Amino acid sequence: MDKAVYINRIAKFLPGEPISNENIEEYLGFVDGKRSRSKAIVLRNNKITTRYYARNKQGENTHTNAELTAEAIKRLCSDGFKLDDIELLTSGTTSPDQLLPAHGIMVHGLLKSKPIETISFSGSCCSGMNALKYAYMSILTGNTNNAVTTGSEKLSSWMSAQSFEEEAQKLKELENNPMLSFEKDFLRWMLSDGAAASLLSNKPNPTGLSLKIEWLDIISFANEAETCMYAAAEKDENGSLHGWSEYSPKEWLEKSIFSLKQDTRLLDKNIARLGISKLAETLKKHAVDHTSIDWYLPHISSEYFRSKVDDEMLVYGIQIPQEKWFTNLTRVGNVGSASIFLAIEELMNSGNLMKGQKIVLIVPESARFSFAYSLLTVV
Repeated sequence: MDKAVYINRIAKFLPGEPISNENIEEYLGFVDGKRSRSKAIVLRNNKITTRYYARNKQGENTHTNAELTAEAIKRLCSDGFKLDDIELLTSGTTSPDQLLPAHGIMVHGLLKSKPIETISFSGSCCSGMNALKYAYMSILTGNTNNAVTTGSEKLSSWMSAQSFEEEAQKLKELENNPMLSFEKDFLRWMLSDGAAASLLSNKPNPTGLSLKIEWLDIISFANEAETCMYAAAEKDENGSLHGWSEYSPKEWLEKSIFSLKQDTRLLDKNIARLGISKLAETLKKHAVDHTSIDWYLPHISSEYFRSKVDDEMLVYGIQIPQEKWFTNLTRVGNVGSASIFLAIEELMNSGNLMKGQKIVLIVPESARFSFAYSLLTVV
């Protein structure tokens, strides 16, 4: 019998209550005491109506990233599966609580389970898929019998007003215009906190449904595309990136070096074009007829990109009907590396899956344009 890997269970942890568009700045704060000028425009395009923050209205953190992740993992443990049964922990995140130790190590410390192998992946949205691929390969090679893979984000701290206050004051002195550049401000209305954990095994569930991982491909276009989304760095007029260590502590504050920034012009130009061209190539590589796909789960950062992705699919002759698309972006927000797992979790628990169905995943990462693709079969 050929070896195979199955996703047997997925759990999530979304902190607090869903936060409406009207209440965002009550949690993130007002930059220079004023309401954002770009907020309404961004929300109209992304169509996100609620999201979750691991902080309260007083600006106090309710959870760290590691705590969010540990809570999701604990929710996996029931029906005969305990924390001490975990053989491998792989974690992906954009927003670890510290540079060192690694995120996965901190999560393991909170779980206090037996000694295990832990692997941490950094980056942006694809970091969760990188973690999934390591776990998949570990089980496929017989290195482990099971693994837990997580994607998690604690991005609200990066989006809080205090992270931009020094820069706002500097701009006020120079231009009498305290509004942050759009590249920095618009991400404040896109991102959300949360975590998801998946249990992988070399055997499917004895009862109920499992998702068999048929294949998982990850590709980078950094050879042809400059940096689009970045943190702890600044990009110059030539498109070169300069890391935080090149700046003084004073400049860290004045330039909000540690804030998350995105070049929206590059995003609009590349994200759908590159992602769908590679999807067409990947489906052909694995001999998958796009008409055989039952569910299409795209991680999209904004509903603005839905039509652009659909148009590109039409160009390549792989258009998937909208009724087969599944996304929960508008309800949970963009949770980066956790988003694809949150979508799978909701679909698995929806009662709409049937054995034999095919699910295609696509996860774009705009940092320097990487993409992850996977095919799952419901068994």
